[in-house]
Amino acid sequence: MIAASPPTDQRARALGVLRMSLTARCNLACPYCCPDTADPPGMLSLEEQVRLIRVAANLGAHTLRLTGGEPLLSERLLPLLERVAMGRRTSGDPLQGLRQVALTTNGVLLTQERAKALRSVGLERITVSLDAVEGAVVARMAGLRGGGRAGDRLVGQVLAGLAAARSAGFDPAEGALKLNAVIQRGVNDDQLIPLAELARQHRLELRLIEYMDVGNRNGWAMEHVLPAAVMIDRIHRHWPLSPLGRSSGATARRWRYRDGLASIGVIASISEPFCGDCNRLRITADGQAYTCLFASQGTDLKPALASEHELEGAIRALWQRRADRYSEEGRVAAHTEPHAEMAYLGG
Repeated sequence: MIAASPPTDQRARALGVLRMSLTARCNLACPYCCPDTADPPGMLSLEEQVRLIRVAANLGAHTLRLTGGEPLLSERLLPLLERVAMGRRTSGDPLQGLRQVALTTNGVLLTQERAKALRSVGLERITVSLDAVEGAVVARMAGLRGGGRAGDRLVGQVLAGLAAARSAGFDPAEGALKLNAVIQRGVNDDQLIPLAELARQHRLELRLIEYMDVGNRNGWAMEHVLPAAVMIDRIHRHWPLSPLGRSSGATARRWRYRDGLASIGVIASISEPFCGDCNRLRITADGQAYTCLFASQGTDLKPALASEHELEGAIRALWQRRADRYSEEGRVAAHTEPHAEMAYLGG
């Protein structure tokens, strides 16, 4: 495959990150995400997924993030990572252009055996999601029956998953293990300090995510959004912070604790949108390509999957037409358009 000249979109943004969903299913039922109970028809094959990753890398994608739903539910995960690792070791393979392969998970299924297996096939970074520390709030945020007891059990599973990942070589000090939390005003914003304390205890970077206008099932409303600036101010009052800024193309604006214990980031898609340098292409488990998290519909890539040449042309054309800046245009507050669901898109 001949190296291609990287395309840019209508706002001169180059493709940098490929987010590939392996399943729309999840073993939790977080109400802000509302996962599906079954995968869509027409799921991509392993060969098609590898072809998509290879073509995206040839077009400039330097980061691959595997998502769901819950990607650890997918039997495809390890075989796909093995194929990607093989390509990254092969001279002349576009997959050598990948600088990082990452995974987002809720951590429940992240056993020691699985963490070691993931590390052995080239996974370099894991981000684990946990939206609260107090059992009753955890249960509510995860859509669990059983109240506080079920929530406490989930926290234990997530902490065990974090420990397994650390033991397998995913070092938080090198950014290889992070903790995500979605914060909703009046729902779990009282968990900000407990979450920050937990992350500090484990020397993890905590990334706080504003409740986003994605999907149609979650009852999103602007009054449920706690702005990132408010989150940072609350934490700063407990543990002073110094700003690190946001790297170009990154989602998180970062701070470090002045005592050096850890760092923190906020993803402010609603209050401080970063559309101007967004470099993400999302591929769903059934081959739909989305150029914006807030998009109402995607582009079906399956007709172009017969050959890498045809697929490259389709993705290049899609990216060159791209002009998305949904959040910057203020369309979030209006919430008038149907959106694809978060679990289907892979976040």
